[in-house]
Amino acid sequence: MATAAQIKKGYLDYVLTHDEKPKSVYSFVKKLKLSEADFYAYYASFESIEKMIWFELTAETINEIQQQEVWVQYSSREKMLSFFYSYVELLKSQRSFVIYSLKNHGKRLSTPDVLSGAKPIFESFAEQIINEGLESGELADRKFFSKRYKDALWVQYAFILNFWITDDSEGFEKTDEAIEKGIQVTFDLFQRSPIDNLFEYGKFLAQNGKLKEKMGF
Repeated sequence: MATAAQIKKGYLDYVLTHDEKPKSVYSFVKKLKLSEADFYAYYASFESIEKMIWFELTAETINEIQQQEVWVQYSSREKMLSFFYSYVELLKSQRSFVIYSLKNHGKRLSTPDVLSGAKPIFESFAEQIINEGLESGELADRKFFSKRYKDALWVQYAFILNFWITDDSEGFEKTDEAIEKGIQVTFDLFQRSPIDNLFEYGKFLAQNGKLKEKMGF
C-alpha cells in the first residue's frame, strides 16, 4: 500500500529532475508502480502535494520555535522575527523545491496559489502573536486597522520568500537583512506612533470646541 510520503517523495524527485510536473497522474503513478486509486487516496492533484509541502514546512517551523524555552519571553516583534529566521533556515534544505514551486505558479505580483496551503496556519499563528501584542499594549489597538495587521504580515511572508529565491549573497545575508528591516518597519507601524497622538489631540479639540469660545479665542 502506498503512503502519502512515498507519493510526495516521488513527486519531488520528478519535478526537480524534469523541472516540470508529470504529464498526468496515470503516467506518474505507473513509474512508481502504484495505481491511480493509491494517489487519490491522499492527494486530489499535483498542486495539492505542493500545498501540503508548504503547509508542513510552515507548521514545522512554528512548532519548533514554540518549543524553545525563550519563546514565552519574546515580544510579538521578536516572535515574528524568530519565525522568519527559522523558516528560511528550514527552507534551505528544500531550496530547489521552493524555487521550482514559486517560479512555476502564479504571476510575479500575485501570491502563488501553492501558498494557500501555508496561508491559514501562518495567519492563525500571526493573529495569535498580534493578539498577545494588543493585550500587552506592545501594539496599538486601532479600530478597523488592527484586524488587518495579519494581512500585512502575510505580505511580508510572500515578499521574503520571493526575495530569498533570488538572493545570491553569501549565506543569504541579504535575506536576513530583508527580514530584519521588513519586520521592524511593519511592527513600527503596528505600534503607537506620534500620528496616533495627533489624531487623539484632534479628536479632543473637536469634542471640546466650546472650550475655545469660553476662553475668548
